Order: sequence, then structure tokens, then C-alpha cells
Amino acid sequence: MRTLFRPGALAALIVLLAGCAGSTGDSVSEETIRHADFWAIGQLQQKFHRATSKKDIDLMMSLFAPNATLTIPGRTAVGKDRIRRFWLTDSDAFRPTNRWISDTPSYKLRVTADGDRGTLHFECHYIDAKGDTVVVYLTADQEVARIDGKWLITDMVVGVAEPTP
Repeated sequence: MRTLFRPGALAALIVLLAGCAGSTGDSVSEETIRHADFWAIGQLQQKFHRATSKKDIDLMMSLFAPNATLTIPGRTAVGKDRIRRFWLTDSDAFRPTNRWISDTPSYKLRVTADGDRGTLHFECHYIDAKGDTVVVYLTADQEVARIDGKWLITDMVVGVAEPTP
């Protein structure tokens, strides 16, 4: 048994090292960073939906850079104070009488990253928890940036989405 184990272990080690022969530490590291950036930017979308579903204004505001802009049809809010005011006073998603769950089809999520800048696109489907029906379809196109090591929304443009499969 002992003699069979050693050649098998040696063969496994050779296969493992052969797979690494063509790569460099830098390319693996860059790819790992790229995947981490995509994941972190995608987390903005998940936190956005959690914030609107739970009406958690502090979580929502943690997603925006200090001088961010939020544009909805007909107006723009600049800076976190005005963006906060929009969510609390003008957003149907934050109205206490609306019991909406915010969702996005994962296949409609798009993320890009290039250094400390990137983009995020998703659709928002607000589902009325009482009637179990979709009441609002929106799109959100965002510019994002890594600021002090954290990905934040610097510009969000909200539009109306057409319900599609």
C-alpha cells in the first residue's frame, strides 16, 4: 500500500504544478482582485434592495459617496443630505404604507470594474407583499468608485423599466 501511495501522490503533485506553470503570481493576483471588485460592486445592489425592502435609511445612505448624485425622472439630488431627504420624503419604496419587497432578476445585473472606477446596472422589481404582485419596475444605472477602500455609488440614474422575461 505504501509504494502505491507515493507514486500516486507524486503524480498528483506533478499535475498540480503543471497547471500552475504558465501562470504568474501577478496575473493570478490581478484576476483575484478583479473578481473581488465585481463581488463588492454587486453587493451594492444587494444592500440597495435590502435597504428599500426594510426601509433602512442608514443602510441606503451607506451606499452613497459624500458628493453623490441621484437622478430620477424630472429631478436630481446632489449630496447625501438631499439624497437622504429624497428617500424619506419622495420615494414610494420608503413610504410606511407600502409593504414592498425589492428584488432584481440576477440575469439583469451588469457590473464593470476598471481600477478604482466601475459601473453597476440592475432592475428593481418592487413586489407588494400583501398582493404578491409586481407594482413598480425600475432600472438603476450607477457609476461607482472605490473611495477609502470601499465601493460607493457616485452617480445613480433611475428610469422606468419595461416588464420583460
